Amino acid sequence: MSEQPDPQDAAGDAVGDAAEYAAEDAAEDAAEDAVVYADDRDTSPRRSMAAAILVLQGIVLALTTPVMISIGNVSWRAAVPIGVGLCLVCILLSGMLRRRWAYAAGWLVQVVSLALGLVVHMMFVLGIIFLVLWWGAMALSSKIEREKAAAYAAYDRLSPEEQAAQDRAVQAHRPPARE
Repeated sequence: MSEQPDPQDAAGDAVGDAAEYAAEDAAEDAAEDAVVYADDRDTSPRRSMAAAILVLQGIVLALTTPVMISIGNVSWRAAVPIGVGLCLVCILLSGMLRRRWAYAAGWLVQVVSLALGLVVHMMFVLGIIFLVLWWGAMALSSKIEREKAAAYAAYDRLSPEEQAAQDRAVQAHRPPARE
C-alpha cells in the first residue's frame, strides 16, 4: 500500500518553512540596516592634497619648456630636460607620497620652481603660487589630522552602547546609498 502524505504534516511543514523564511528575511534586513563604517584613522588628507598640487605643478612645469625656449632664450637642449624632467619629478613624487622623504622633496621642487624665475620671470609668480598652495596643503592637512585624531579619541572613550547610538545618528543623516 502506498503511503499518503498527511495533510496536517504538510501544513506543519509549510508553517515551519514560512517561519524559517521570515527569520532569514529578518536577519537579512538587520544586516542591511547595520552599517559598518570604514575606520579612516590611517588615511591622510595630506597625501591627496599634495599629490593634486604636484600633478598640476608638473603640468605647468612641462608647459614652461616652450616658454623657456621662446621668451627665455634658453636652448632647446637645456629647456627640454629642465621642463620635462621637473614634470616627471612632480608626477613621480605624487605617487611616492607614502614616504616621508617625498614631502621634503616636494619642498625642494617648490624651491626649484621658484628658481626658474631667474630664467623666465613669470615663473616667479607661478613659483610663489605653487609654494603658497604647497604650504597651505601642509598646514591645513596637519590641522585636519589633529582634529580627526581628537574626534576618534573622543569616540573611543564612549561605551559600546553610546558608540552604537552615535553610529545610528550619523546613519540617519546620511543620504541613502545608491544601488
